[in-house]
Amino acid sequence: MTNYGTIPTSSSPSGGHIEYISRAKERIKSGLGTRRPWREMFSFHCLNLPKSFRDSISRVKTNAGYFRMNYAIIVLVIIFLGLLWHPISLIVFIVMMTVWLFLYFLRDDPLAILGRTISDKAVLLILSVVTLVVLLLTHATTNILVALSIAVVVVLIHAIVRKTDDLYFDEEAGGLLRSAGGGASSSSS
Repeated sequence: MTNYGTIPTSSSPSGGHIEYISRAKERIKSGLGTRRPWREMFSFHCLNLPKSFRDSISRVKTNAGYFRMNYAIIVLVIIFLGLLWHPISLIVFIVMMTVWLFLYFLRDDPLAILGRTISDKAVLLILSVVTLVVLLLTHATTNILVALSIAVVVVLIHAIVRKTDDLYFDEEAGGLLRSAGGGASSSSS
């Protein structure tokens, strides 16, 4: 009896790990699926100055919701670049991002420690504090603060100058969708 060509099931010892990795890949793909195309984000015909302060605030709110994943990627890349001159901090940053992936982003079940269930808010708070403290202990405080400041300025500038005329809110899906210019489309009424 040969098993050539058969796919291992989760009953095998390593099957649980394969299943977990497969689910992690799917979650990462679905998370990155909410990322908007970079071409759409930096379309030059969609950039201009707002007419008023109120228009600026409205643009920031709309663009922050629509380009959330893109902005997160930009912030992480800027922090990563800011830590290049501190290799220990960079290693700590990568380790902490791995911890975040496993303890927060890729979990299916609630986190339980010593038989007690820990809420998502508590995990978020604890991971945020631990990440900040551990990074600050690497003596890269200036680099971290400068990188965060640059990231906030870059994101705010884009959010203010990117027009939102072609971005629409889809109430059924609970998210923003691109209009006739490309990207996702909403169903016709």
